[in-house]
Amino acid sequence: MLGFNPKDLDIYRKAFTHRSANKRDKEGNPMNYERLEFLGDTMLSTIISYHLYRQVPSGDEGYLTKMRSKVVSREHLNELGKDLNLITYIDSKISKDSFGENVHGNLFEALLGAIYLDRGYKYCERFVFRKVIEPYVDIERLEGKIISYKSFVIEWCQKEKKAFRFEVYEDSGNESVKHFSVKLFIDDKVIAKGRATSKKKAEEQASKRAFYALQDKMS
Repeated sequence: MLGFNPKDLDIYRKAFTHRSANKRDKEGNPMNYERLEFLGDTMLSTIISYHLYRQVPSGDEGYLTKMRSKVVSREHLNELGKDLNLITYIDSKISKDSFGENVHGNLFEALLGAIYLDRGYKYCERFVFRKVIEPYVDIERLEGKIISYKSFVIEWCQKEKKAFRFEVYEDSGNESVKHFSVKLFIDDKVIAKGRATSKKKAEEQASKRAFYALQDKMS
């Protein structure tokens, strides 16, 4: 998976140890992937920033920031973690089926942090180039990629001077986990509905459906 031989396997073991395992190192510090996740997040952002800076010399700060956020979005990181099937290596007292989507991206970032500590920046950069930049970072495609459908819809409504609002309505589902149902109104007309385990996710889902319903106008 890495493309090289690790020097210190203990770092990688930590990168796949969940806090539920309740492990501690020799100094008594908690041993889990959260600190490595923080470090890996920083390394990924730095490497992608440098790549975009070199590839798009005409891009200003706002453009480069927006493009970077598309590459390192939580959704994309989760996809990367899934592609590498990282969850199969996790050391946890929690069932793998009980984890949310974000665990995949968290493990990917922790792995990057481990690579940096084990072999340094160059190895980390090569890994990111091979696993992230080469297969996924296409400048033209990224320019057209929407990160948040809710933000896109709101910006479009404001630009077109259209009134909009999200309205939570009663959820009649029987699931044990609470769900939120949301209607998106544009000019007092229901354009789309969304349903998810949080109000934020339900609004995003409704916005995505509204985008596809009005794609010709919004494009």
